This record gives sequence, C-alpha cells and structure tokens, in this order.
Amino acid sequence: MSEINLPDAETVVKTASTYARDLAERTAATFVVAAAGVAVAAGPGDMFSASFWETVGAAGIAAAGTLLKGMVARAFGTKNSASLAKGV
Repeated sequence: MSEINLPDAETVVKTASTYARDLAERTAATFVVAAAGVAVAAGPGDMFSASFWETVGAAGIAAAGTLLKGMVARAFGTKNSASLAKGV
C-alpha cells in the first residue's frame, strides 16, 4: 500500500493563517474600492438609485482600484504577491 504524505500541523496552521490575512485584506480593500467607485460613478446623493451605466462605471472603477492596489502591493510588499500582508 502506498504512503500518504501529509504536511505537518505547523505548515497547515501557517498556511491557514496566511490565507485568512490575505482574504481579510482583499475583502476590506474590495469593499473600500467598490464603495468609492459607486460614490464617484453615481454621486454620493444618488448611489442608491444608480442607473445601469453608473453601476457598470462603478464596477470598472472598483476593478481599476483593485488593479492599482495589487501593483502598489507588488512595489511595497512581497514581489510575488498582490497582497500587502507580510508573508503572503
């Protein structure tokens, strides 16, 4: 019978911790960028009654903001990650 090679518990905990930090950062950043996109595209007063094109514009602004955040993270964080969290 073949052996199953599983990672040790420390590796699993470190990986889960890294994943949780990365996910939390990306979730928070997406919320902030999307909210800013809606505020810019639809205007703060009309953000709850945005038209189709204002909503599409907000999505484009959010995507551009996320791209910019990933580029900033590469410049100031780990070179092979789009996260600003250390060790991700």
